[in-house]
Amino acid sequence: MTEIRGLDVPAVRQWLGANVEGADQELSFSLVAAGGSNLTYVVERPDGKKWALRRPPERARIATAHEMGREWKILSALDAHPEAGIPVPEAVAYCEDADVIGAEFYVMGFADGLILRGPEEAAGMDEAQCRRAAESLIDVQVAMARLDPDAVGLGDLGRREAYVERQLARWLRQFEASKGRDLPIVYELHEKLVKHVPPQQAAGLVHGDYRFDNTVLGADHRIIAVLDWELCTLGDPVADFVWSVLYWSDPEDESDFGSPSPTRHPAFPRREEAIALYAERSGFDLSQIDYYRAFSWWKMACLVEGVAARLRAGAGGGLGGSEGADQVLKRVDSMLEQAVVAAGKL
Repeated sequence: MTEIRGLDVPAVRQWLGANVEGADQELSFSLVAAGGSNLTYVVERPDGKKWALRRPPERARIATAHEMGREWKILSALDAHPEAGIPVPEAVAYCEDADVIGAEFYVMGFADGLILRGPEEAAGMDEAQCRRAAESLIDVQVAMARLDPDAVGLGDLGRREAYVERQLARWLRQFEASKGRDLPIVYELHEKLVKHVPPQQAAGLVHGDYRFDNTVLGADHRIIAVLDWELCTLGDPVADFVWSVLYWSDPEDESDFGSPSPTRHPAFPRREEAIALYAERSGFDLSQIDYYRAFSWWKMACLVEGVAARLRAGAGGGLGGSEGADQVLKRVDSMLEQAVVAAGKL
């Protein structure tokens, strides 16, 4: 049997057979997502029936982001309340016994559909399909903003107030813990951002990394499942939206917030149209959007500076050593430039 990274296959097969209906047959396992994030596996029966299994990374990176019990709580609460309008895979089973595979894990239904990871996956979509996908992405995020956490059992998920202030403190700590060089601009931007935090308009469910790459589209190109809830908390839905919409690259943009965006496909609505649509459907005042842009670019720069530090330490995956780190550091510098431009409008 081929060894599967992060899984004790005989142990997990036995646990699944005892705890998941229909999983008492021969099962195959494949790792489909790895890196510093939580690990996701496809579990499949010979007849094609599938589940997905999630466990923490073998070396956790961010405190609270890899708590399986917390992620399971979010998934199971949303699964139990479809009326909230936030589709998720079926919550199937949770294992709190870390002795089974060396960590807690949970099993969910397999959401079978299209994941738009980049322009290639969107290439075959026409304008009508792209618009349905875009509107669905925004509508689900509006549903997160409007969610009453108490009504679905998530009222104790986290503090609701001062979300941006808490994020500013958290990511400065992350930066200081991993930085490999002096970057005074990080502190200068932090000081300015702390002084100009806009009033928080609501307290909703904040996904933390909501974008097409973390959703599954159904046959009609509308979202059938939102994935990767590891960074989810309660907080400012406008901050969460602006983080998300920065991933929304237009075809003519010189660079991307993250990896190349599927919205570079010219059939998608442009970013400014997505912003206007969110403002209309959410009712939020987006007049302070430049603040949230500056905050998001600053936060991403702090995050990616940590990636460079891990590359220099030899924990970088595809890129390695100083050459890979130098490439990433150039991205950090570009992100900080974007943050400075946005902060200059405050």
